[in-house]
Amino acid sequence: MRILLTNDDGFNAPGMETLRRIAAALSDDIYVVAPEKEQSGASRSLTLHDPLRINKYAEKEYSVEGTPTDCVMMAMNYLFKDERPDLILSGVNRGGNLGEDVLYSGTVAAASEGCLLGVRAIAISQCVAPDGATFHWDTAEALAPDIIRKLLDFEWGPDVLVNLNFPAVPKVQVKGIDVTVQGKRDLSNLSIDDRVDARGRQYFWLGYRPSFGDPPKGTDLWSVANGRVSVTPLKLNLTKVALAEKIKKAFA
Repeated sequence: MRILLTNDDGFNAPGMETLRRIAAALSDDIYVVAPEKEQSGASRSLTLHDPLRINKYAEKEYSVEGTPTDCVMMAMNYLFKDERPDLILSGVNRGGNLGEDVLYSGTVAAASEGCLLGVRAIAISQCVAPDGATFHWDTAEALAPDIIRKLLDFEWGPDVLVNLNFPAVPKVQVKGIDVTVQGKRDLSNLSIDDRVDARGRQYFWLGYRPSFGDPPKGTDLWSVANGRVSVTPLKLNLTKVALAEKIKKAFA
């Protein structure tokens, strides 16, 4: 099985080292194409107004001076166009990708691009402990390979990727694995820090500290908050089919 690795935290991010070990437990045919620097929150953006530059680190390892989506596009259409992967793993993200995070996440975006190009793809994230600094990378590393093997036994269907989130606890404290739906965070705590630089020009920092709120059981947010792994199949076609049928009748 040929596996393409990517992420949004950058080629040298600690989560990429964890991802390498996860992939090595599954295959010895591994390729890496990741952003040269962090691209968190890049979502599915493309670099259209600047040139893309590629840096080669090893025979099958490259970084791209662009977004996670750029990385997958370059891997599939240029760098390894004749060596198509069987699976794309994106991550391991530094922090969870839960609820509406999936719409902002470069980690999920990279998996989405692979999915659109016809390759099964999994986004993997390791949630951060309440202190905001502790990451139990060993949790994702220990549990992800078996979860991925089980997922690959299923036919996912078109335009589907899987979003894995590991709770912010040591592996021995994980309470189980849940198949979940996408939850919704409490987004009320966005702050905009208004500052002035040394030349007297105004600038801003977004201070977003997403919280779990009080999510219902069965959601990705509830599972990781309760020390459980969240496995969420995501479908890229966002059409609300039932509503579309009702509107169609109104315009008939």
